[in-house]
Amino acid sequence: MATSTFRNKNLVRPVKRGKAKRQRVKAQKRRLIGLGVAPEQAEKLDYATVRTLLKRPAKAVKAVAQLA
Repeated sequence: MATSTFRNKNLVRPVKRGKAKRQRVKAQKRRLIGLGVAPEQAEKLDYATVRTLLKRPAKAVKAVAQLA
């Protein structure tokens, strides 16, 4: 019985995939568009900026308006 892999959760843990990240970024951009950001502007933003804007959704529209 191999108890070393059973006890070491790091060896059994699922690995993050690129497809899942792309799906998250796409969903987050849709959320920004739902908040009132123009779709053209949302597509130009990188994923770090998108995540930062979604942390404070009330301020997101004002921040994007200043970027443009």
